[in-house]
Amino acid sequence: MLLENKNVLIYGIRNKRSLAWGAAQAAAREGARLCLTYLSEREGDEVRKLAADLPNSESILIVPCDLTNDEQVVALHARIKEEFGKLDAVLHAVAFAKKEDLDGRFVDTSRDGFLLALEVSAFTFVTACRHAIPLMPEGGALLTLTYLGSQRVSPNYNMMGIAKAALESSVRYLAADLGPQNIRVNAISPGATMTLSARGIAGFVDLYKLAAEKSPLRRNTNIEEVGDTFAFMASDYARGITGEILMVDAGAHALGY
Repeated sequence: MLLENKNVLIYGIRNKRSLAWGAAQAAAREGARLCLTYLSEREGDEVRKLAADLPNSESILIVPCDLTNDEQVVALHARIKEEFGKLDAVLHAVAFAKKEDLDGRFVDTSRDGFLLALEVSAFTFVTACRHAIPLMPEGGALLTLTYLGSQRVSPNYNMMGIAKAALESSVRYLAADLGPQNIRVNAISPGATMTLSARGIAGFVDLYKLAAEKSPLRRNTNIEEVGDTFAFMASDYARGITGEILMVDAGAHALGY
């Protein structure tokens, strides 16, 4: 029960294959009270369906929130304050880039696509942190998800790699800003994981197979491993860790995959 008596906010669940869903399962298992967000009503229906099978499902708060919509973000945190009183941990699992800015050459990225990917994939984490801070008077943990394509060229990742690099730099600056308030800021960097978003990247299936063949553990990452890592990083056991990009990829990064 690593997260007993802790309130946890998770952005970005889309379906049962989502990394954020792995985090929600782990957090619920470890005793957290959850707030889960969604974008569209269709996704909301899916989140509600999934949440019904979690421990203490009757206490889970499910609220619509688009992190690019300031009114929705304010309303979400007002609801959390009313229902929970405070927050102890947040997971930001939000990213987007236009498909045409993933395929082909990075040099052909459009201005609109560049700005959109940076806003959704990086700046929304800043937004999530800014609004969570007032609900963390005694400290807390703010986490996001990244990928090795931020540091190395990954085929057909292009604009998303640039956005993830900005996200990782944001983690370090936020950690420096918020450390005096006992708020830790970290990122989890999973390896190739079979999510809906990943399957939309050209050549991902080949990368997925290669990572399983070449990684030190000779297997791929799964959402449960990412979820367990989140539960640890959100807990008091990780109280000395901040500004970190934690690899959870069966060791693939050590070999450049």
